[in-house]
Amino acid sequence: MKACVPLIVAVLCGLAWAGQMESCASRCNEKFDRGAACQCDRRCPRHGDCCEDYDRLSDEDPREPEPFLELEEETEGAPASDLYSAPNSCRGRCLEAFDKHHLCHCNARCPEFGNCCEDFESLCGHEGFSHISDAITKEELQSISEKIYRADTNKAQKADIVLNSQNCISPSETSDQVDRCPEPLFRYVSEKLFSKPTYAAFINLLNNYQRVTGHGEHFTAQQLAEQDTFLRDVMKTAVMKELYGFLHQQNRYSTEQEFVNDLKNMWFGLYSRGKEERDSSGFEHVFSGEVHKSKVTGFHNWIHFYMLEKEGLVDYYSHICDGRWDSHPYVLALQFSWDGYYKEVGSTFIGSSPEFEFALYSLCFIARPGKVCQLSLGGHPLAIQTYTWDKSTYGNGKKYIATAYVVSSTR
Repeated sequence: MKACVPLIVAVLCGLAWAGQMESCASRCNEKFDRGAACQCDRRCPRHGDCCEDYDRLSDEDPREPEPFLELEEETEGAPASDLYSAPNSCRGRCLEAFDKHHLCHCNARCPEFGNCCEDFESLCGHEGFSHISDAITKEELQSISEKIYRADTNKAQKADIVLNSQNCISPSETSDQVDRCPEPLFRYVSEKLFSKPTYAAFINLLNNYQRVTGHGEHFTAQQLAEQDTFLRDVMKTAVMKELYGFLHQQNRYSTEQEFVNDLKNMWFGLYSRGKEERDSSGFEHVFSGEVHKSKVTGFHNWIHFYMLEKEGLVDYYSHICDGRWDSHPYVLALQFSWDGYYKEVGSTFIGSSPEFEFALYSLCFIARPGKVCQLSLGGHPLAIQTYTWDKSTYGNGKKYIATAYVVSSTR
């Protein structure tokens, strides 16, 4: 009989453990646990895998998306938290005339140009600015993003890409710089995709930049023509036609040419991140990637990643989030080394067309500059963060894109 005691104890302990793993008691806000019968992390309401007592025991608001930890480079001589300096206030400045020397503005047209101070609406709304009522709503953003998602006929199909994501790590391990994945991320990619006009035009742009900040960019006539070709080709797609139609309806652009000119400035216009003038742009940072102070910054594109990995220039280390959906595109947050320079966390769409990413990032930068932009793709909630470059402007005080990336997705 005594010989059975350990077995009985083990069974009882096992049942107790199982019961604990089916409740959120003492587990509220814990990290996602693949071995648990149900979950208690802040994303479980979205995935429908919460324990039954989650709502009663959790004090978290399940409606808020959990962001990826996304690290961007600091400005020269300034702490990382000051990279995108907080704009000044509109207190006492409502209806003032435009001044190009101000970091942010409080005039009637600042919503149109996306350069209002953060408290513009709360402090100046009583002044009767008509543009405030014209703000793009969250529901409108989710509706147009779904249309853009459905219009992306150039995206990869299931058979076009085979990933080997291998080891998933926790966010606390991303700074370790340990290669936990001995094999490449991409097991197979159908390169027939790259013969499509927008893919080919996009790839032609990737080698037009010096990746290390502080070295000025000087475009040749051919490289400038490649920018125009890319813009021309993406504007022919259903994706960008949906985006322009929406923004035109919102009174953001009067003509398609006005829209294209603005895209060229906000994405390809040069500004300085380092000591030398005009060493960076939104396109270089987001899609091609940069190196600043021995770290990779930006670099949020699967096509460029695949091409560099194929050449042996990128080494995939691990991932912290694999947002697998039923089809492409979906989101992967990963760690990697680029010629010895480390990227601690980089989120990227997998399998999307160049015009799809270009459209979503442009949409969010225009509608929610410097803020989180809540979208919906195939019924999946997704958020994109953009930042404006506040040290220089183009046109009548318009801002360049500093960066844009996915900050939340499905599990």
